[in-house]
Formats: sequence, structure tokens, C-alpha cells
Amino acid sequence: MDAQPETSRLFLALWPEPGVRHQLREARDAWTWPRGAGPVHADKLHVTLHFLGSVPTARLPELLDGFSVPFEPFRLDLGKPVLWPHGIAVLEPLSEPPELLALHARLRDALPALGLQPEARTYRPHVTLARRAAGAGIPEHAPAIGWDVRGYALVESKTGDGGAYSVLREYR
Repeated sequence: MDAQPETSRLFLALWPEPGVRHQLREARDAWTWPRGAGPVHADKLHVTLHFLGSVPTARLPELLDGFSVPFEPFRLDLGKPVLWPHGIAVLEPLSEPPELLALHARLRDALPALGLQPEARTYRPHVTLARRAAGAGIPEHAPAIGWDVRGYALVESKTGDGGAYSVLREYR
């Protein structure tokens, strides 16, 4: 029987610095969660740019360089708490900065050259605050979180270790 190659579960994300992460945690904690809800741990709060899925770990060196695309710093204002279908609680941006959409597009265009398939669904930038949150109490007044985005990251989601996230490289 052939051994399966080792894989890494990867995604590209806007990865908040500690001050923004603290504000995101406060935004998460302003909700009223129903029994059984799964609030996202503060160390995992982020904005996904592209979910890449399981990729052979041997390809990491090639991918680390392949995800380096032109980047313009921008401001992202988060502050729209929304309960999506299937009990996903999110914090959406107040508007979608053109620089964010351009970064998403540049990374999407880099994927096929790396042998990776971009997701077909429309990009909806957000921070996931909780899962299994149907019936959650949405805060009436959510203060806006101003985030000066200075880069993005390639992140690995570890299956063991309680599902820890590990930043493999930051791109600035």
C-alpha cells in the first residue's frame, strides 16, 4: 500500500496585529451566543483571502515565493455584524476597499500558475466570529474597527493541536 504524501491545509489571509485582534475579540464578545455556539478563538480571527485546502507539504518552498504579489497598504473598516445562513456569525467591512479587491484578484490570478484552483464563489470579505450560532443575539451598536492593513499572510491550519493556526510567511 502506497503511503499518502504529507499535506498542509493552507489559506491566505489578512492577519491582524495585536491591537486589531483585541478589538475583534471585543466585537465577538459583544454578541450573545446560544448554547452550542462555537465562538472563534481570538488567536484565529482573520480575514480569509483564499482558502487553498490540503496541499502537499513538499510544495511549500515553491508556494511561499509564488504567493508574493504586488501589495498596496490600505485601510479596512470592519463594523457590520451579520448572521449568515447556517449559523455563521461574521463581521463584515463597512465598505470593500479597492486595494483589498485588487489584492484578492492578484492572488487569485497567481493560483493557476502554482497548480491551485481558485474558489468559484464570489469573494465576500469578513471575519468569522462563530459557527453554529443560529439564534445568536447580534449587537445593536457595533463600533467600527479601523485596520491599517500592511500585508497578508500564508497560514497553515493544523489538524491536531486543537486546530492551531501557524503563519508560514508574512508578505508586506
